[in-house]
Amino acid sequence: MRIRIGLMACTGGCASIALSALLCGCGSSDSSDGEGSGGNGGSGNAGNGTGNGGSVSAAGLGNSPTLDGCTVFPADNPWNQDISDLSVHDNSDAFINSIGASTHLHPDFGTVWDGAPIGIPYVVVDGQAKVPINFTAYGDESDPGPYPIPPDAPIEEGADSDGDRHVLVVDQSDCMLYELYRAFPRNEGTSWDADSGAVWDLKINDTRPAGWTSADAAGLPIFPGLARYDEVVEQGAVHHALRFTVSQSQAGYIAPASHFASSSTNADRPPMGLRVRMRADYDCSAYSNEVQVLCDAMKHYGMIVADNGSNWYVSGAPDDRWDDDALSDLGDIPGSAFEAVDTGPIVTTGD
Repeated sequence: MRIRIGLMACTGGCASIALSALLCGCGSSDSSDGEGSGGNGGSGNAGNGTGNGGSVSAAGLGNSPTLDGCTVFPADNPWNQDISDLSVHDNSDAFINSIGASTHLHPDFGTVWDGAPIGIPYVVVDGQAKVPINFTAYGDESDPGPYPIPPDAPIEEGADSDGDRHVLVVDQSDCMLYELYRAFPRNEGTSWDADSGAVWDLKINDTRPAGWTSADAAGLPIFPGLARYDEVVEQGAVHHALRFTVSQSQAGYIAPASHFASSSTNADRPPMGLRVRMRADYDCSAYSNEVQVLCDAMKHYGMIVADNGSNWYVSGAPDDRWDDDALSDLGDIPGSAFEAVDTGPIVTTGD
């Protein structure tokens, strides 16, 4: 058995100093009607945990990101499609203003803050034994276990966290992705409790049934939307959309999302699955090399609303090789640098 860990864990509270504003991953939502990952939303009919992949109309064919020999979904998967030529959404201005046109991006990933890695952790396994999973909240919308979760799998925000506690595992042997929300090891990791969980076949365009959550509020996979050091720094290119959060969302979603986490009918709030794109004329040349790579990704692949949290918090995997000062240049980019693109209708029911 071989295990490789990609360190990622988001911290809890933020100290009231300038550096913490750039480095500390405060992902709590200030929305009064939304839930976080796995939160309440439209409920759908029961079904199996796979389905036909969503498509982005008129989007360009992208590249398939890879990890240890596994493609992270096919090239025509929405996560991997170039959206630089898609039309601007009719309600783009209202969506951007809701998220915050004058609010700046925040790198919700990096090295370490307050003793914990910043970001969402994942682990790559090969031959890991599967263990039982007991779902404690959204079992009817979760893929049943067992999952190949190592007993010491990294947990978002650390083992003592009372936050989202995401656990992400990529099984290299069959290129399957396993994700848990609010995961707690039991009996020294021989089993796990979790609010919800989802299994994704990275070889096909895998989606959830309509109305189902996943380990993320939007019913999307988490791992494909993370900024990773190996892509940003080692490869110098990110060929997929990035995951980000908003503080207030509406009760609706856009495919490939399958779930919403709000009771608000305010049509000017962003739905889950909304895709935003950095404007082509926005100049990133003064930023660090890392942020220039991310800017290029945001101009070609955009970012997808995946959860309720702090506005414009961009998700990534922690790595002690990140240069936090370089990543802090993301904090100079305002929401007004983005426009929402039209990738399909907003679904407002769970069916």
